Amino acid sequence: MYKIVRKEVLNAQVKLLEIEAPFVARKAEPGQFIILRAYDEGERIPLTIADYDREKGTVTIIFQEVGASTRLLGSLNVGDSLADFCGPLGVASHFEGVKKAAIIGGGLGTAIAYPQAKKLHSMGVDVDVITGFRNKDLIILEKEMAAVSNRLIVTTDDGSNGTKGFVSDILKKLIDEGNTYDVVVAIGPPIMMKVVSDVTRPYGIKTIVSLNPIMIDGTGMCGGCRVTVGGKIKFACVDGPDFDGHQVDFNELIRRLSIYKDHERAAQERHQCRLEGKINA
Repeated sequence: MYKIVRKEVLNAQVKLLEIEAPFVARKAEPGQFIILRAYDEGERIPLTIADYDREKGTVTIIFQEVGASTRLLGSLNVGDSLADFCGPLGVASHFEGVKKAAIIGGGLGTAIAYPQAKKLHSMGVDVDVITGFRNKDLIILEKEMAAVSNRLIVTTDDGSNGTKGFVSDILKKLIDEGNTYDVVVAIGPPIMMKVVSDVTRPYGIKTIVSLNPIMIDGTGMCGGCRVTVGGKIKFACVDGPDFDGHQVDFNELIRRLSIYKDHERAAQERHQCRLEGKINA
C-alpha cells in the first residue's frame, strides 16, 4: 500500500498528495508519469509526476477534481493509502546543451511544468517561467516556481493578479525583446500548447509539449493514447509524453479528448448522488 504523507489544497479544485513510493521515487525523472488506483476496484488514473524526493522515498502528484475518480482521490487524507501506484512510466525529458529555456504552464499544466523548470535550474540553465490562469484564485505553485527560475511571470485572463494576458502573448513579447531560447517547454490545455507552438515555429525555436491523451494501460498495448506526430502514429505512454510541438496534430488530439465528455459527466452525477444518499432511477 502507498501511504499519503502530505496533503495540500492548492485551490478550490486542485489538490496535492505526497505519497510513500520509494521504488518509484528512486527512478523518477521530470516528464514521467504514474498510474494509480485509489482502491482495489478503482479506475486507473494517469498523473504526471509533479515532484519526487529520493531520500524520503516519496512522489508528489497534483490533480484537479474533474470526475468521480479524482473526486474520490481528493477525499483521501494523510494516513490513508492507495491501492496501486505504478511507475515511473514514459520517457524522461532530456535537456542536453540547453543554456536558456522558457517554461510555460497553463492552469494545471503548471504542476507538470514545475519539475521541468526545477531540473533545468539545477543544471545551471537560465530559466524564464510563464504561467497562466483564468483568475488569481486559481494560481498554484507561485513560490515554488519563483525558487527555480531566473524570471517568473504569472498572468491571468482577467488581470485579477495585476498581469493580464495569455502565456503565448508574453512569450512572443520576450522573444521579440531579444531573448534567445534554446528550448521552449509548453504544458497545459491542448489549445494553449498549439498556440505556443505556432508562436515559436517562425523563430525556429525547439518546442516541447507534454501530451496527456486518454490513457488506460500505460504500456502502449491498448492504443488509447495514440497521437499523430509528424504524420506518424505515436503512443504517449511509451513514446512520450514529451513530443515536438511543431509536429503534433493538435486538431486531432483535441477532437479525441472530447469523445468521453458525456460519459464523464454521467459518472460524476452518479458519484454525487451516492455522496448525497440519492438513488438515480
